[in-house]
Amino acid sequence: MIDFRYHLVSIVAIFLALTVGLVLGTTMLQDPLLNTLKSETSDLREQSDQLRSDKDVADKLNAGGGELISAYADAMLADLLDDVDVVVLESPGVDTATRDELVARIEQAGGNVPGQVVFTDKYVDPGQATFVDELTEQLAEGMRLPKGGAHEKAGAELARAVLRPEDDARGGGDDDAADGSDDEAGEEFDADAVLAGFTEAGLLTVQGRVAERADIAVVLAPARPFTAENAPSPKDAENPPGNDVMLALTRALDDASDGAVLVGGTGSTDPGGLVAQARAEEAAFSTVDSAGSTSGNVVAVLVIADARATRSGAYGIGDGVDGFLPDPLPEPVEKKDADNGNRQQQDVQASASTS
Repeated sequence: MIDFRYHLVSIVAIFLALTVGLVLGTTMLQDPLLNTLKSETSDLREQSDQLRSDKDVADKLNAGGGELISAYADAMLADLLDDVDVVVLESPGVDTATRDELVARIEQAGGNVPGQVVFTDKYVDPGQATFVDELTEQLAEGMRLPKGGAHEKAGAELARAVLRPEDDARGGGDDDAADGSDDEAGEEFDADAVLAGFTEAGLLTVQGRVAERADIAVVLAPARPFTAENAPSPKDAENPPGNDVMLALTRALDDASDGAVLVGGTGSTDPGGLVAQARAEEAAFSTVDSAGSTSGNVVAVLVIADARATRSGAYGIGDGVDGFLPDPLPEPVEKKDADNGNRQQQDVQASASTS
């Protein structure tokens, strides 16, 4: 019969064996394990130092490139946007310093920025779609709105409100031009009233005088992708609803003018980024993903000038770009006109010589 003493001895023997095993194991494995850990730590430290050194070199090269671009920016941008009015429309979360630097470069190229339209979080909130739809229909006053969702309609109406009517862009025309400057009831479209309506509804704010002033529009992407607060599901986190709203606006601006440009920083190509989604959808308008740096802001102006010439593309450093900057570079309007005149004169002279 097995008594309590037997159980006690067995338990003591088991714990003694475990203790001896732990002591032997740690003694035998201690040196090899420590040596391995020390070697891996040393390798990681060397890699970290090398990466830090590479980053310092890249930062210095970028800083030098920025200084070089600044030194030649006047020559690169001269007259590219001479007498062109550019309206800037800002997504919620735009970096104001990037906006101000881009505006300064546009003006350096001879362009004029009559003002900005700054959208609020309420405008990109999918829960406000019904409200946006009802407001757009109310402010349209007989305007033929496109088919689609609330923000497609709102985008078309806002594009009409900020862009110069076609007859004005051509330098005149009949008062009752058939370009849609009057609504179906024959009443004049009131751009100021439309902007005021969206403003009073808390959907946007207007800085400056933008009503029917712009030849071309620039839409600024947020500094970081729209947050998960606007993305209730994993699918929405990849393509936040706010992206669909701002892309609908950009498409409407592009359709209503010679072209529109979507400009963002490097974060705009991160997962869920506005520029990333525009490129994934193969948008017809131009995109830039390098704003915020000296070279990136200059590139953005080159792309705006290219869009004025009805050319589009994807530019910057992200996936799927056509290049860092347009190729060939856009020419100043005056030089382009002069070249056309010279070619015409040469054609006349050649024709006269042959006759």
